[in-house]
Amino acid sequence: MPRTPPGRTRQQVYEFVRQRLAEGMPPTTREVQQQFGFKAVQSARQHLEALVSEGRLAKEPGRARGYRLPSAGSLSGSLRLVPRLGRVQAGALSEAIEDPDGYLPVEHVAAEAELFALTVRGESMSGAGILPGDTVVVQRQETARDGEIVVARVEDEATVKRLRLQSGRVELHPENPAFAPIVLGAGAEVQILGRVVEVRRRLT
Repeated sequence: MPRTPPGRTRQQVYEFVRQRLAEGMPPTTREVQQQFGFKAVQSARQHLEALVSEGRLAKEPGRARGYRLPSAGSLSGSLRLVPRLGRVQAGALSEAIEDPDGYLPVEHVAAEAELFALTVRGESMSGAGILPGDTVVVQRQETARDGEIVVARVEDEATVKRLRLQSGRVELHPENPAFAPIVLGAGAEVQILGRVVEVRRRLT
């Protein structure tokens, strides 16, 4: 059986990495080796390094899943991989969870914005179109304007709510009449973790 020409194999490696990036999970070098049945992991590494040299991929040093598409070669011209940090409650407050779970591809976002993604639990924001199981993309920032939807930490617990500033008092309002607002007293420790900028939902 004739061997696959190196250029064709490299193109297949590129397409595999591109597909995994679109799914939000960059492959490791060993996963590329397993996908293509290379006898040695060095063969996979050589193809990946060649793609980096050609400018078709970029590599973040020190990260096993550090391969990404350079901005000029992304699916729509501006693709970033945002880390999924875990889950956040949209309901009663629950213990804040950081549970890294891959990456989410996000397009057309300012390069200087620091983003992270969280999976929503609870139904308190259903009126704003944020449902259980949705993923919210959050721009990390310590302040927000009145009326913006934020992820906030109250003492050791986190929640997603609409921020209301009332006479210097911070209130976190749900978008579901079955839930009560969280009204914070003067001594309460509250930290704005970021502003929700996008909501993602899987239909299957």
